[in-house]
Amino acid sequence: MTTPLFRDDPYLETAPARVVEVGDGWVVLDRSLFYAAGGGQPGDTGRLELPGGGTVPVTDARYGEDRTAIRLMVEAVPEVGAEVVQHLDFARRHRLMRMHTALHLLSVALPFPVTGGQIGETEGRLDFDLPENPDKDEVTAKVMALVEGDHPVTTEWITDEELDANPDLVKTMAVKPPRGSGRVRLVRIGEIDLQPCGGTHVASTAEIGAVAVTKIEKKGRQNRRVRLGWVE
Repeated sequence: MTTPLFRDDPYLETAPARVVEVGDGWVVLDRSLFYAAGGGQPGDTGRLELPGGGTVPVTDARYGEDRTAIRLMVEAVPEVGAEVVQHLDFARRHRLMRMHTALHLLSVALPFPVTGGQIGETEGRLDFDLPENPDKDEVTAKVMALVEGDHPVTTEWITDEELDANPDLVKTMAVKPPRGSGRVRLVRIGEIDLQPCGGTHVASTAEIGAVAVTKIEKKGRQNRRVRLGWVE
């Protein structure tokens, strides 16, 4: 089992770890800075500093079959038991954190069921169960008002039973909160949003910066894809 360091501190950039398992092009550490792809958020990248010098690039991070171990994709595989130092590509992670939090705000500005989504470094999107195109400028203004509100972003946990008793917390129809551990992680944005999420986020909405709705696409009779991008 890999301890997910990113879950408690998404701003941590460097950490030691020990190799506990290896495979064809991947390695499992006992603790991971690297977020494993899931929930529409890509896996992290960076490098591993090896014992005695030298580094190995980390090109992706994914969960193993039982979702308890995080596999780091590498070109050269160190030996089991090796003590390494993880170095996260934090500039990339931070862009993903900002975009992920911005998409949560988009789901507040458009309070409709979410049917899909994807987080990227330069653009993110959410698909909504929505029959008509909303106004791009109005949605942008709503999102930016929430960004500029400087709302704190925090996490908390509830039990599976508590989530069952509060089904309205789940906004996403396509991605269900992971179960099996007996508890579910929630991301809270001030007093404006609370929903299950396992991804990484910024500490305050003001850290997001300027974003705008760049495009709205019709993807079905009841489906609208809303794209969000950075404003330079």
